[in-house]
Amino acid sequence: MAGGRRLRIVAVGGGTGLATLLRGLKSHPVDITAIVTVSDDGGSSGRLRGQLGVPPPGDVRNCLVALAEAEPLMQELFQYRFPRGSDLGGHSLGNLLLAALTQLTGDFEQAVALCSRVLKIRGQVLPATRDPVVLGAELRDGGVVRGETVVTTCGPRVRRLFLEPAGAEPLPQAREALEAADAIVIGPGSLYTSVIPPLLVEGLRQAVCGARALRIYVCNVMTQPGETDGYTASRHVETLFGQVGARVSDVVVINVQRPQPELLARYREQGAHPVVADPEPIHDMGLRVVKGRLLQEGDLVRHHPERLARLVVGLATSTQRRQMCQD
Repeated sequence: MAGGRRLRIVAVGGGTGLATLLRGLKSHPVDITAIVTVSDDGGSSGRLRGQLGVPPPGDVRNCLVALAEAEPLMQELFQYRFPRGSDLGGHSLGNLLLAALTQLTGDFEQAVALCSRVLKIRGQVLPATRDPVVLGAELRDGGVVRGETVVTTCGPRVRRLFLEPAGAEPLPQAREALEAADAIVIGPGSLYTSVIPPLLVEGLRQAVCGARALRIYVCNVMTQPGETDGYTASRHVETLFGQVGARVSDVVVINVQRPQPELLARYREQGAHPVVADPEPIHDMGLRVVKGRLLQEGDLVRHHPERLARLVVGLATSTQRRQMCQD
């Protein structure tokens, strides 16, 4: 915080990566906006989308819970997943509530706002678009696939990602948040299916490209089987810029902490490996590289919410101070 004004940080993406970042940012005195992908077509979200015609609520739900200041029981209720073997099997209660509120109000944006009040969230959560979008990919062999669950298996074969309809519009609040931001954080998250899709919404891409904010890309800590097999940090950046069609980051954050050997062995069996930190090609793109020991110890290899948030807030604060001196 400088000049008496709180930092404004906008986080863009989806999946567990975005929720992890938000969980860490919540403990800092910053204004938070999350702009969340809505192209999921798998699991509970996909079923609700197909059966009720509502936007997929899963990524939005995770972000709401991450920013919640309501009682822990309320957070647990939103995340509660009904057991398999029943009509509700696999659905989370939060997804059902968002779907029900969307049906009642006729507006997913309003449903998200109502759940935000129930959970008393710190900040705001906005869907990337109110339009019902489908993620598609044109492959290098000329084929075309549609649907996030299919795209996630095609990563290295993808020539071009796209959204249908092509003219999806962002929420005005999302554009305003990006234009007013001190820092825009892209990722971490699944590169092709969480990080890139919101930036395929043309209005959001334009706002990020034209923003005065420091733009930070947080690279994943592990490769994802079928999606980013063999991708180094620099290839993540090259893919992001290439698919979005613009330079949307000034800084790249890379984890350099090695997971525990037994955990690595388990991931290796699933075809996942630590993302290799190769800063030189990233420097050659004219970008700043920030390395850190950013892992959280546990059963899964994930970014540590507080360490990542502290790094992001530090970068944003330094940039804000420099800008104030220049102004």
